[in-house]
This record gives sequence, structure tokens and C-alpha cells, in this order.
Amino acid sequence: MAPIRPGFGNQDLCLLKRRSFLLLKLTAVVFATVLFCEFLIYYLVIFRCDWPEVKTPAHESGQKTLKAMFLADTHLLGEVRGHWLDKLRREWQMERAFQTALWLLQPEVVFILGDIFDEGKWSSPQAWADDVQRFQKIFRHPRHVQLKVVAGNHDIGFHYQMSTYKIKRFEKVFNPKRLFSWKGTNFVMVNSVALEGDGCHICSEAEAELLEISHQLNCSREQEHGSGPCQDVPLLPVSAPVLLQHLVLLQHFPLYRRSDANCSGEDAAPLEERGIPFKERYDVLSREASQHYFGGCSHVSS
Repeated sequence: MAPIRPGFGNQDLCLLKRRSFLLLKLTAVVFATVLFCEFLIYYLVIFRCDWPEVKTPAHESGQKTLKAMFLADTHLLGEVRGHWLDKLRREWQMERAFQTALWLLQPEVVFILGDIFDEGKWSSPQAWADDVQRFQKIFRHPRHVQLKVVAGNHDIGFHYQMSTYKIKRFEKVFNPKRLFSWKGTNFVMVNSVALEGDGCHICSEAEAELLEISHQLNCSREQEHGSGPCQDVPLLPVSAPVLLQHLVLLQHFPLYRRSDANCSGEDAAPLEERGIPFKERYDVLSREASQHYFGGCSHVSS
């Protein structure tokens, strides 16, 4: 029989304890890293953001300001071009960023300016339902926070791809109301994809809606019903016309401009890209559509 060395069991036990401690330490480091990168980092970054200080006559008179958050081009991937791992990663990051911003900044209304989905222009009914369900999970919000959405070309297709079916499908999920007022500011939600100006039935309906909104705003400003053209026109709340000149147009495509050469600020394009000309009806609305836009909204140009 081989002699048993005294203390061998103790050495083995010490080695096992050391390895267990290292494993526990490594697990703690990995857990802390995941916790920081997937949860805490969002709070640290967004905590540095704050609402700008408002210094206006309205603010000095005690009128409450509206806290509005603007998002755009979330492009939730679909079943055709979206790999499940890519979707999982992207949507987790969007969800954490959005939920953290809601908790820290406490906005009263959130606007998403089009291209909510990536494949809404061709998705099947089942794929659309799945995309909507994921959207509602990511951008869930308390009841006191309003979420307003306008359509983009990836939601309903470009002008020659869009159809009444796609538009109705989009409006069934997202409130189709084009005009609403809050704290003295009027917001107009516009389907800019339909502002092609070629006389198609969808474009004609969009232009008619715009003229109707213009008429409603003008009647609300005058606050006269009587028997004239404002008869039977629903007026905006009493508080809204006080600041009727505070009108915000919300749409996916920007109004016409040649390039970003005159744009500056934190959200401006990189300097080397600002001089690149925009393509009308693709990057921005056409010059004619933009002029017609403001021509219809007489309360803006007057």
C-alpha cells in the first residue's frame, strides 16, 4: 500500500476553496458588468439630460409649460429583414432607454415622427400584428402620458406603394386624430407621405384634411359661430386660441430645403454632409408641396 501523505486533504480543500472564491468573484464581476451595461448606464446618461429653462412672457405670467419628447425612425425590424438576435438586442436597448427617460424626465406627451416600423410597407397581417405587439411593449407608458404617432414611408410605403388599406391599418392602431391642443399649443399631425401633389385620391384626402384643420383653427381664433362659414365647426378649447400662433406641424418628411447648409446646433448633420443636396419627394417634401402646405394653413402664413 502507498503511504498516505498527511495534509494532502487539507491542501486539496484549500485549493477547492480558492477556486470557488475565484469563480464567485468572476461571477460577481460578470453580474456587475451586465447590470451596469444593461441597466444602470441608461440612468447615468439620461440623468444628465434636463428640460431647458423657459424664459418667455407666457412663462413669466405663470402659464404652465408643456413637456414634450420627440422621437423618430425607431424602425422596429420585421420578419423579413430582421434577425431574431438583432431584433432582441435593438429592442432591449430601445425599451430601456425609453422607459428610463420616462421615469427620469416625466414627459407629458411623446411624439414619434414616423418610420415606427421597418417593414410596414409590405408586412403581412400577422407580421404587422406581431410588430405592433412588440411596439406596445417597448413604448408602454402610464395613462397620464400621451403617445402621438405620425406615419412614415416605412409604415405605409412611399407614395406609389401606399394604399388605403395600409393607412387604415396604421390608423386603427394609432389615433388618426390630426389636430389636438394642449396648454395653449396646437399640434397638427400630417401624413407627409401623401403630400405628393399629383391628385391621387389619398393625396386629395390629405389635402382636404389640411384645409379642414386650417378652417377649424381660423374659426377657433375668431371664436364666432353664427350663421357664417364657421357654423357647425367644432372649436378648439377656450385655452387653445389664447396662443393660437403657437402651432406645431408634425410630420415624417421635412419641409423642402436644398440642404442642411444653414442648419446648426447639437442635432445638426456632420459638417461634411451639410452641403449635400436633398432629393425632393425622397429626403424632403417637394418645393411645390411645401408651398401648398403653408398656403393651405392660412393661419401660419398670415
